[in-house]
Amino acid sequence: MSARCDVAVVGGGPAGLAVAIGCARRGHDVLVLDQASWPIDKACGEGVMPEGCRALAELGALSELDPAERAPIEGIRYVRADGLRVEAPLPAPGGLGVRRTALSAALSARALAAGARLAAGEPLLRVERAGGGARLVTRRRVVEARYVVGADGLGSRVRRALGWDAPPAGPRRLGLRQHFRCAPWSTFVEVHLSDGVEAYVTPAGPARVGVAYLWDGDRLGGRASAERLVRRFPALAERLAGVPADSAPRGSGPLARASARLHDDRFALVGDAAGYIDAITGEGISLALVGAAALSTALDAALRGGGAAPFAGYARVFRRAFLRYAVATRAVLFIARRPRLRDGVLSGLALAPWLFRGAVGAVLGPR
Repeated sequence: MSARCDVAVVGGGPAGLAVAIGCARRGHDVLVLDQASWPIDKACGEGVMPEGCRALAELGALSELDPAERAPIEGIRYVRADGLRVEAPLPAPGGLGVRRTALSAALSARALAAGARLAAGEPLLRVERAGGGARLVTRRRVVEARYVVGADGLGSRVRRALGWDAPPAGPRRLGLRQHFRCAPWSTFVEVHLSDGVEAYVTPAGPARVGVAYLWDGDRLGGRASAERLVRRFPALAERLAGVPADSAPRGSGPLARASARLHDDRFALVGDAAGYIDAITGEGISLALVGAAALSTALDAALRGGGAAPFAGYARVFRRAFLRYAVATRAVLFIARRPRLRDGVLSGLALAPWLFRGAVGAVLGPR
């Protein structure tokens, strides 16, 4: 079996579907390939920051979200083991906690409505250059495309096949997520702190909370499990005692990934495939959606005869957004990995909460 299209997107997560929506709305033939079936789940903190919410509104996806699978996020709260709390509101329009499968369902529905084709159960086998375009080989078909987008996540096969993998910097960080069936006790994302491990509690519906753990692989010996990790946070463990689980634990990592290139004349990377540092600031989905919007604009220009030059615009948008994310993420990681420094910073912010409000506004406000 063979297929032809203007744009082939490898990976049907938020980044890939957002690119598909943007290109299909402009009248281009888009095919999205994924080895899984929609709606697609993934280990994720499930918090969408303000810029991500604006991007979802522009895509028309907010109206598609099931109210039972979403909850507003009004701010961020850090909780130290001794009970000290430091919190700040999110910039307008606020954030959203949404079950990853519900986000996948909403974006895939918008992609189909825009005219994109979605092909599930098609793991990528090979990536080839073919004359003035590109060729993808899956288990079911050969796809000839004018442009290919790698939106296939941390372990991107497209990035690896192109030889663009680069060694990541920083600690080897891992993640694990699980949901619990109870009403959220806060409209804030709570970040509980322990040595070498953080727990992120996100409202993910009127009767669900998601708990995501992040930790340094070299600082937590032995096998990690949800039961073992929650014991690092006595107050959280007490609150969740006896609460029924709403999903099985799902892990991810190592989190840090890097790419030597972002694009060439026929291929482009977006979302986690383009590079990732850590989930500690909760910006992954927002960063992916901002990049996808810029890339779909660049692809439209290229398909209309703009050549490779339009991708330079995408690169500028991505690098500017990624730089802000990288600076904030590396700063928070540096502090989080040093307990005495972390406790001192939190004590200082508790005395001057306006500093934390300013930092949250600078990191998560409009770009």
